[in-house]
Amino acid sequence: MEDYEKLKDLVESAAEDVAKACGGNKAAGTRVRKIMQEVKEAAQTVRKKILETRAQEQ
Repeated sequence: MEDYEKLKDLVESAAEDVAKACGGNKAAGTRVRKIMQEVKEAAQTVRKKILETRAQEQ
């Protein structure tokens, strides 16, 4: 599912900034928060598509 791949890519793209944010870099923390908001939206999209697929099967 292409939406799931997008979700995985978003999480992977945050890895470097998460490490920097843990080291105290405030700008990296801001970038991580932004990416996490996108992750939240992408996860909701995946969840919605899964529910749609389940409903179509019934």
